[in-house]
Amino acid sequence: MKITSNTKPLFLRSIIPSLIAFTLLGCNSSASAEEQDAITIYSSAQPGAINPDLYRPVPGQNRGYYRVPGYGVIKSVRNYQLNKGQNRIQVSDVAAFIDPTTVSFRSLNNKQTRVLEQSYQFDLVNQQQLLQRFLGKTVTVQQAQGDELVDIKGELLSADGNLVLKTEKGNIRTIGYYAGIIFPDLPEGLRTKPTLIWDLYSPATGKQTTELSYQTEGMTWWTDYNVTYDESKGCNMDLSSWVSIINQSGASFNDAKLKLIAGDVNRTQQNEPPRVMASRVAEEAMMDKGFEEKAFFEYHLYTLGRPADLPNNSTKQLELFPSVKDIQCNKELVFDASSQLYGYHGINTNESYGKNIASDVNVYLRFTNEDDNQLGVPLPAGRIRVNQRDTDGSLEFIGEDIIDHTPKDEEVLIKMGNAFDVKGERKQTNYQIDTKKKELSESFEVTLKNHKEEAVTVVIRETLYRWSNWKITRKSHDYEKQDSRHIHFKVTVPANGEIKVNYTVEYDW
Repeated sequence: MKITSNTKPLFLRSIIPSLIAFTLLGCNSSASAEEQDAITIYSSAQPGAINPDLYRPVPGQNRGYYRVPGYGVIKSVRNYQLNKGQNRIQVSDVAAFIDPTTVSFRSLNNKQTRVLEQSYQFDLVNQQQLLQRFLGKTVTVQQAQGDELVDIKGELLSADGNLVLKTEKGNIRTIGYYAGIIFPDLPEGLRTKPTLIWDLYSPATGKQTTELSYQTEGMTWWTDYNVTYDESKGCNMDLSSWVSIINQSGASFNDAKLKLIAGDVNRTQQNEPPRVMASRVAEEAMMDKGFEEKAFFEYHLYTLGRPADLPNNSTKQLELFPSVKDIQCNKELVFDASSQLYGYHGINTNESYGKNIASDVNVYLRFTNEDDNQLGVPLPAGRIRVNQRDTDGSLEFIGEDIIDHTPKDEEVLIKMGNAFDVKGERKQTNYQIDTKKKELSESFEVTLKNHKEEAVTVVIRETLYRWSNWKITRKSHDYEKQDSRHIHFKVTVPANGEIKVNYTVEYDW
């Protein structure tokens, strides 16, 4: 199935330009219709660690104190009239959380054009910066007296707490409350926006097409899957998927070409970001499409077939692929009371460890991501929510979970919650140890109670946590060995009844 369809100051979050603007000092610049920003956003390595409510803008509230744990690569193509020899270019309105070490600049039609020197200036203007720059200089402080503002002019001696001024009469005055401060000018070196500055050499005069790319923090994406569960067909579900994109990079982008990378990309070494070039004809053919997916290196790349707007401090949702109907699934009940017990740091001979445990029975939905089950597509990591339709037609929420990146032909397991009418208890019935022979024997009884009007099947998952060398010497029911430390008993609990499972395990060391 092919799917179509270095932390900077917090005040940087107010950057609002919609495109990365280039200003050429000493030259006349002219933009062309072909100019466009391209954004590649990388999925968070731990989608479950993201609480979207922390990053979703709320009207009337400042949410800039939270920055998403993700990143993106910004690519921008612009045309400039360059002079022969040395030129200076200022690139303003780059993302506030740019990583300057990842900046790449090149001329696409003259390989001899090169950058001689690059600097990144992010010493942005604010009141504290201005006060520090004007120490020993004259400023005017406005103070409210009644309904009027009175100007107090003098030399600024201190801005540590209260303002200390030396007035024109030579008096020293402290000012704790004031309405405003008037500064005579903007000091050199302070900027209103973060700015990249290049001194570059051009071998000839003329218009050149340039490409800028860089990485920025504050951008991420994940997938939100919505499932409609139907028990009337056994275990059946409909699945829809939406991409949730958060932009807190400190810059806004309009009509940008959008790509998403699904996979865990190692960032230990900052390499030049990959470029995926497409012909103009192919781009125009995709204008009315949604995302098109393809394998890209050892990851998966999703390209949106139309331009997208990504305002700063915003969350955008786009359909990843059309809704898929009639996916077959299995509902599973699992009693896993011993999962919190761990060992193998040495033989555990504590008799009371894990002696008696009462626990809930967990409910899971499992389905296979394969062609024969209406799917067979790469599923990026994200949240999956499950709803079930009531007899009155309304959809009711019944559980959600986080899934990892899941390739086709693999299973997806969704933890829904705990069963209301099925309960379990695990208790130790016997314990014997012979330290001379280095042997330990332990027996358990697991009781499952079913308060439903129909029988249910439950998997009892047991962790053999005392030591790595073990064997089951007695059992009331058959079991399956899952791995070196887990066994499963699959039992049927009768309607309004209970069942007891007994077993004995022997350890030696």
